[in-house]
Formats: sequence, structure tokens, C-alpha cells
Amino acid sequence: MRLIHRWLGLTLALAVVVALDARSQNPQMQHRGEMVMGFDQAKTTHRFSLYEDGGAIEVSVNDARDVVNRDAIRAHLPHIAAMFGAGDFDAPMEVHAQQVPGTAEMARLKDRLAFTYVETPRGGRVDVLTTDKDALAAVHAFLKFQIADHHTGDSTRVTKRSKTAETTR
Repeated sequence: MRLIHRWLGLTLALAVVVALDARSQNPQMQHRGEMVMGFDQAKTTHRFSLYEDGGAIEVSVNDARDVVNRDAIRAHLPHIAAMFGAGDFDAPMEVHAQQVPGTAEMARLKDRLAFTYVETPRGGRVDVLTTDKDALAAVHAFLKFQIADHHTGDSTRVTKRSKTAETTR
């Protein structure tokens, strides 16, 4: 009888883990992301960081040998940096199928923000910098939404940008 209870308990625990994992994966968003970004969402990892002077959006391939998706990331992120710098935040709206928090404010405050592309060994990163408190609040709202919607598990705590983050990360 004990063995049956343990087996049922383990089966239930496994079912909960599978259900939670499936719930965290939004197949429609993954599909839209692949269409907008041009690379396989399942073979790449998004990372979002909140810094005292802005933040960072990093995308990398999960397998260092995956040059197809790495090169697609490297084609996409410079384009995103240019679009965001021009105040165009349509891409996040297309991926998430909703108005993304912070984007309206960042568009309005685009002249107070700098978006810089940095190539990394497995993909790339867009560094977001500002000295304006309203722009900073918008950047942080945007990044917190990304962390939640992409289920990255990244910290939403604001930290100081490290020298390593500035160069290769």
C-alpha cells in the first residue's frame, strides 16, 4: 500500500511539473517570435538584465555549433537596436500580441535613450543606456515584462552594470 501511495505521489508530482512547464511555453508567442526575429526560439535563450543606467537584452544559441541561429541573432539584434533607437517598438508588440509595457514611453523618450548592439560569442546583446529617470523607469518596465512573458527566470532586481557585461558577457 505504501508503495502505491509513493508511486501515486511521484506520478502526481511529475504531472504537475510537466503541466507547469507546458504552461510556461506559449506556442503562439514562440511562433510569432520566430517569424519576427528570424531564429528558432527553442534553440536560443533570451536574457534580460536591469541596470542602474538602463538594461540589456541578450540572445544566444543554446548550442555553440549552431551557426545558423547565431548568425540570425546577429542579423536581428542590430536591426532591433536601430529600430528602438528610432522609437519603433512594433517588433515586441508583434511577438507578444499586445502593447508591451514601457514601449510607448520609450518611443516618446527615444532621444534620451541609447541602444547599442554588441556581438557575443553565441549571439548578441543590445545594451540600453539612459540618464533620464522617466526613460529608465520605462526601460525597466519593458524588461520586467520580457522576463515574465518569456519565463526567463532572470532577476528583476536593478544592479550595477559590470565591466564584463559591458564587453563580452
